[in-house]
Amino acid sequence: MPSGGSLSSAPASFRLRRASVSLRTTTDRGPDYDVAIIGAGDVGCAIAREFARFELRLVLIEAERDIGAGTSKANTAILHTGFDSKPGTLEARLVSRGHGLLLGYADQVGIALERSGGLLVAWDEAELERFPAIVENARRCGYDRMREVGREELRQREPHLGPDALGALEIPDEHIVCPFTPPLAFATQAVLAGAELRRSEQVVAIDRLEEGGWRVQTSHGRLGARWVINAAGLFSDQVHRMAGYDGITVKPRRGELIVFDKLSRPLVNHVLLPVPSATTKGVLIAPTVFGNVILGPTAVDVEHKDDTGSTAEGIAYLQRLGRRIMPALLEHEVTATYVGLRATVEHDDYQIVVDNRHGYACAAGIRSTGLTASMAIAEHVRDELTAAGLQLRERAAGLPDICMPNIGEAAPRPHAQPERIAQDPEYGRIVCFCERVTRGEIRDAAASPIPPVDLDGLRRRTRALMGRCQGFYCGAHLPAALAEYAGRGPAELRE
Repeated sequence: MPSGGSLSSAPASFRLRRASVSLRTTTDRGPDYDVAIIGAGDVGCAIAREFARFELRLVLIEAERDIGAGTSKANTAILHTGFDSKPGTLEARLVSRGHGLLLGYADQVGIALERSGGLLVAWDEAELERFPAIVENARRCGYDRMREVGREELRQREPHLGPDALGALEIPDEHIVCPFTPPLAFATQAVLAGAELRRSEQVVAIDRLEEGGWRVQTSHGRLGARWVINAAGLFSDQVHRMAGYDGITVKPRRGELIVFDKLSRPLVNHVLLPVPSATTKGVLIAPTVFGNVILGPTAVDVEHKDDTGSTAEGIAYLQRLGRRIMPALLEHEVTATYVGLRATVEHDDYQIVVDNRHGYACAAGIRSTGLTASMAIAEHVRDELTAAGLQLRERAAGLPDICMPNIGEAAPRPHAQPERIAQDPEYGRIVCFCERVTRGEIRDAAASPIPPVDLDGLRRRTRALMGRCQGFYCGAHLPAALAEYAGRGPAELRE
């Protein structure tokens, strides 16, 4: 790399490419921003929130129409303990730290979270024999609350498990969480603190400036920034190369899941985990905070970063495993299937690297633990950039307090609160009957600091369209209601 440069927390394969870096000279005023964050998923939004605590000019750039609209919206919504992480890795440390941070943050701002606990189930003698090694691995990762559960106790706690279940390890701190609200809460606090959010804006080029800093070319123009933080998820390798670096290649791994009807919810009391393999955490059965049960995910490497279609092979595979894990579950109706793409890289750890000479940071290879680790990743990036010379001075006012709508099934919903309806009848006017979403909630979403711009965004803020009819009834009414409150035409609110 160029003389005088240094890389903090960088693997050997992370290198600056001389030939591909354009040196430009700024002729106008200084950079528009101190920090430009590329990617508004769980990690990018958490980083934006963390840096919004300081007197910095921030911009958060997202190519999709909404935050959390990529990998972040399609995870398994598990708050991981990190018991199965690789000891000594950055991932192990940040997942452990992030678990506590997100647990406290959820209580603070109103994110739906249920303390379900988990059971890692063995289905043959070979898996039972792996229990001591799994417990030791967890201990080395800083988690020591696992205990063995015998077959009889397992039957009492999960009576609907398949007959082949031999025993389990209890993991009392594996919980279920809303996958949609955390990035929205992070970004909301950042925006209210003064950060600029740019949605539907794709980064197409990044040029390093001769006098320091970066020029970022987007589909809407260009901007200058002293620091660039790459949190682009599936596309973090492309952004990495735009900035002139090698060493990271993202290979998407497709995970298909089946969502079962709410009538199946009484079957499952815990997150039911498989004994993990070297490449995947495996197929699980878990309740959701929305009152459904999920089965999945698969783990298939694919070529294209938009390959999010369900497959007959994937669904058949899940059904076959599901019948072994919990036969009664397969008797229930399927509400939906969905697919998430995990951003796997060629390294077996998070790739959080900093070029302190040129003002660049990258958070790549975060995979399925990103939601849990997001706030700890943000802290880590903050510390790395501080060590690299970024001057941070805390805002006197700190971050603004927020209270997010809790869209979990265990929380009081507006339609079931007579006193709230008496004060505002819009909370009694249901539009989405499957999920009991009211016009008042749609109005509130449209008036929020980061309003939805389409029905997919409305779904993640209210649960509308997530029910068993999948929009068959409410699909005609929701665009009109959102358009009315947003002051836009229904035709603009495409999926």
